[in-house]
Order: sequence, then structure tokens, then C-alpha cells
Amino acid sequence: MKQVNDLSIETRKDFPLFCRKQDQESNLIYLDHAATSQKPIQVIDALERYYSFQNANVHRGAHQLSAKATQAFEEARDITAKFINAKSSNEIIFTRNATEAINLVAYSWGNSQVKEKDEILITLMEHHSNIVPWQLLAKRSGCTLRYIGLSDTGELDLEDFHKKINKSTKLVALLHVSNTLGTCNPIEEITKIAHSVGALVLLDACQSLAHKKVNVASLNIDFLAGSSHKICGPTGCGFLWGRENILEEMPPFLGGGEMIQDVSLLESSWADLPFKFEAGTPAIGEAIGMAKAITYLESIGLEKISSYEQELTAYLFEKLTNIEDITILGPTPKQQSNRGPLATFYIKGIHSNDISELLDSSNICIRSGHHCCQPLHKYYGVVSTARASLSFTSTKEEIDIFSQELISSIEFIKRNS
Repeated sequence: MKQVNDLSIETRKDFPLFCRKQDQESNLIYLDHAATSQKPIQVIDALERYYSFQNANVHRGAHQLSAKATQAFEEARDITAKFINAKSSNEIIFTRNATEAINLVAYSWGNSQVKEKDEILITLMEHHSNIVPWQLLAKRSGCTLRYIGLSDTGELDLEDFHKKINKSTKLVALLHVSNTLGTCNPIEEITKIAHSVGALVLLDACQSLAHKKVNVASLNIDFLAGSSHKICGPTGCGFLWGRENILEEMPPFLGGGEMIQDVSLLESSWADLPFKFEAGTPAIGEAIGMAKAITYLESIGLEKISSYEQELTAYLFEKLTNIEDITILGPTPKQQSNRGPLATFYIKGIHSNDISELLDSSNICIRSGHHCCQPLHKYYGVVSTARASLSFTSTKEEIDIFSQELISSIEFIKRNS
């Protein structure tokens, strides 16, 4: 693989966590970016600036402070729309997180469009946020929920997909990049097949938006769920993108202030898009912070980020595959070069929580558990796994230390078991 510039040198200075001195945290190795990303000072400053000098409710007030808050909030919507190449900012609906975005589709679109003989098609590698809402819809509507299987390498079984999609399929809901396997799914191919039978496609883009350019027009999808805290933005904010003509036909998800046009004692009419789906006071500062995070990522360049993280991922796999008794889930970088920048693994005879706790004592943060993918872990016959996930702030030196400490932790557990 071609050597790329070390982005960590350019970017770590922007993250307070990686710049602290004179305490233990200055030596912290954070390898849990797939769970939540660290926040650059540009995002932190944007939040502080809003709450210090722009704090007011949006859309409702006639005073100057409300006008400033509204302008910043709607600019955040415009930035989000351009980030994914949406046709219009009206197609961006701010939510609390990606989970709420998926639930919005499941309740608003699902309740009105899915009937008893219909089918929803998802994959075995889905996060619980893209499983449970469809299970609930299946119980409400009587529709059938079906799962696409996996190949031996942990990639989507396209042959199984071809077998299971049919004229009864109303929706294909799947992730772009797996938070456990690292698998990057062939969305354009899936969308083409889904649309040929009249099905819509919802994409969970939580693990891709911070790592590669995502273009809803070229992917030709119908819905996309995104999360702020995965892309260097604040928690408590996410968004749903949907095709405007589909969103226009969908009934409101939640009722209350902001989402109405007119209210009488017996009935109400709804505001235009996107406000129809944004009941109550939104996470204003958080949306502004998310937009600043998007601007920050774009200033680095998604292509540069992707290239750098691909090189790091290959290096991580090179180190891990030399460890005795390790099993790594999902395709290797050689099998899928555009896979996510993470490695999920388990050690024969050792619980992943023990690995994680020992590494934490050495100031290394990784994730352990089922990563909100219990069906996937049951498929592989394991209770839990450990996961190291990277970002453009990660370094090869951190991977060296992590792999050596992992070996030491395994040896310690074996000696004392």
C-alpha cells in the first residue's frame, strides 16, 4: 500500500485529550473510536460560543438572539445536507441520534406503508438499533422480518440476498460499515436490486460518515441515518436523511410544538418539511457542534482520512495476526481494502472483558462485549469479543504498544488461570 502522510501529526493537536500534560491521561491510548469519537477544540469552542452568546430558542422568537440562533441552526442543516450531497436541506431531519432516526422511519413510514404480507430484509451483522425497530414493526404490522446471511469471510452473502429479496420486500435496511466485522457493504449493487422489486433502502451510515465520503445521490438510497458523536460532534444529536417525496407522504413521528401549522381543539395540521418531524425544542447547540465537526472533517479531507486509516488498519492486522490463539472477525484488509478501520477479535479460553480491563490498567482503551450485535455473536458462537478501532488521530506507535500489551495481558491471564 502506498505510504500516506501521517494525519495524526496534523490533527492530534486539535484534540484536548491528546494534548494534556502532567497527568496520566496524557499517555492515554484511545482505540475506541467506533463507540464514540473524540472531539476537536473547534467543536468544543462552537458549543461554548453558542451557549455563551447565541443561546435562544429557534424559529419562534422575533428578537435578535433568536434570529442568530435560528440562523446558526439552519446553517447546520445546510452543512449536513451538503456533507452527504442531499438534494435539499429540507431532506435533513435533526434527531437525538441515529437510533431515533431509524425509529422515525419504522414508525412513520413503517406504520403507514407496511402490511401483514410484506417483508423487511436486514442483515445478520446489524447493530441492535437497526434490528429492534423492525422487530417492533413486525409485531405491530404482522410483516415478516428476514435476515441476509454472511460469507465465510464475514462479508454479505449476495447470493443469499438474491434468494431472499422478492416482490413482497418493502424495505432493505442495512449498515454501510459493520461496527464489529468492519465489513463495507456494496450499497450501489444492493440498491439497484432492491429498487428493481419496488423496495426502499435505508442505510445506517454511523460507521462510515467519519471515514469515507458518503454520497446519497450516487448510492441511490432512500433513507440514511447518521450520528453526531461518531463524527467528532457532540452527543445527543443525529439526523435522518430521506428523499423529499417520501418524507412528504409520511405522517409525523412525534406531536407537539414546532411541528404544527395550525392547532384547533379537535385537530391539527402539520408544518412543512423538515419541521413536521422535529417536535419540541431541538438540540440546537449540538446540531451547531455537529456542523462544525463536519466542517472539520472536510477541512482534512475524507479521501485523506480514508487512505490513512486503510494503511493503519493493515498495520493493525499485521500485528494482531501474529498473536497466538487469536481469531479476528470479518474480512482482512487484503480481502476488502475499503473495510472499516477496526479489528474485532477473541482469544481462545480468555474472556474479552479480562483483556479489556488489563489493557485499561496500562492506559489503553478498547471495547469489549457484544458491541450491540448479539445475533452476530451468536452466529459466530461467541459470547463477547474485544475491539480496537482507529481514527485519523491514531498512530502506528499506539498500535505497537497496544499489540505488545495485548500479548503481555494474554500471557498474564494464562499464567494465573
